Amino acid sequence: MSKKATFLPLNLSLAPFLLVLLYNLLSCVVVHGVQEKKILSLHNNIWSPMKSNEASSSCFSHNLGQRRESSTSLEMKHREICSGKTIDWGKKLRRALTLDNLRVQSLQLRIKAMRSSTTESISEAQIPLTSGMKLETLNYIVTVDLGGKNMSLIVDTGSDLTWVQCQPCKSCYNQQGPLYDPSVSSSYKTVFCNSSTCQDVVAATGNSGLCGGNNGVEKTTCDYVVSYGDGSYTRGDLGTESIQLGDTKVENYVFGCGRSNKGLFGGASGLMGLGRSSVSLVSQTMKNFNGVFSYCLPSLEDGASGSLSFGDDSSVYKNSTSVSYTPLVQNPQLSSFYILNLTGASVGGVELESSSFGRGILIDSGTVITRLPPSIYEAVKTEFIKQFTGFPSAPSYSILDTCFNLTSYEDVSIPTIKMIFQGNAELEVDVTGVFYFVKPDASLVCLALASLSYENDVGIIGNYQQKNQRVIYDTKQEKLGIAGENCSF
Repeated sequence: MSKKATFLPLNLSLAPFLLVLLYNLLSCVVVHGVQEKKILSLHNNIWSPMKSNEASSSCFSHNLGQRRESSTSLEMKHREICSGKTIDWGKKLRRALTLDNLRVQSLQLRIKAMRSSTTESISEAQIPLTSGMKLETLNYIVTVDLGGKNMSLIVDTGSDLTWVQCQPCKSCYNQQGPLYDPSVSSSYKTVFCNSSTCQDVVAATGNSGLCGGNNGVEKTTCDYVVSYGDGSYTRGDLGTESIQLGDTKVENYVFGCGRSNKGLFGGASGLMGLGRSSVSLVSQTMKNFNGVFSYCLPSLEDGASGSLSFGDDSSVYKNSTSVSYTPLVQNPQLSSFYILNLTGASVGGVELESSSFGRGILIDSGTVITRLPPSIYEAVKTEFIKQFTGFPSAPSYSILDTCFNLTSYEDVSIPTIKMIFQGNAELEVDVTGVFYFVKPDASLVCLALASLSYENDVGIIGNYQQKNQRVIYDTKQEKLGIAGENCSF
């Protein structure tokens, strides 16, 4: 026999109290982001005491690529996974923050110089190869075939010119594997200083490649020099060579043959420039891949491999969420950068407010920690602390000022962080990209975001917040796509 529902009479005098109670309950759900938190394991990562003494593997990929009809994919490794050395992760993670800050400072100088449109200033602040120079850790590497030889290259969307160390070398840093030797390659050709190709590189790098002479000896090669305030540099001459990306071969590819190089490249052969100028790999392979490339940056924590894909074949993606697109912002003064319009952000489901939303922000594979205008950062920080309660605080470290001591926890539930862009494209930061482990034992774990010095500085989305995302650069249709993806190759 079914039971009938029984309705009790409502005391109307209690109605206001009940409404307030209901409102507070709903507020708790929204404000504290109960439905928008994720679990982060604190001790199951590559820098945990159980794993940190394991030596890492070679920079070179055993699988040189996968090809489909209109696309090719390369295996992407984290640079520290392939250094071939036993790693002191505590020292490495802390040093990375210092070096990352140098890169961001240099980028801001470069941006200001480009905005002022003064050649002298641009020459002084020019750093198209900064991520390779400044950053000892937290870069990503792919293997390509250059003239029949495997070369491991640091991937950098903030640089244009691809270059490798070359024989004969006057001064080179130590790298895994032999240096590229143009004298033994039948497909190598010298780029001459009076050629249009040389002029393109001069325009892209701000360095002189013009003809001239020293001590009565006439110069015919197109030389490039990129110098830095800290003494790092790459210097050499331009050439063309066949480059193989997976199974796709590109003839007469323009690159830099570095004869004198100094900097923190961690054993890589050189750098792959994926910027927007005419000498970048994206522009030089426009006929092959239609100006489209994408990557999925693997999480450093589990030592996984990601992928760098060229071409517009979406079947190579393994995204778990649908791709949302946002326009690439056009800025003639910053034409070599990829710029997005950041229109909003949320923490744990709570939408934030700031007068700085609606401004351009760079997306960069070479910068590590995302930098936000002070007003946006303060809004994120305030809301995050409000939701991440009950955990012991810890002193700030370097550029990171919101830190905790989580050493006694196995895992924690942390609020989601989302960035919203024009067209409602959304980047939800992976759970491994919210906290930065300053100390491997989790005794010093910090919110992995930092504030810019000034409100009018240009924000930067770093690679730490791009992990486990499929990021698609479509330079022909001037748009960028984002989707969640568990990176694997």
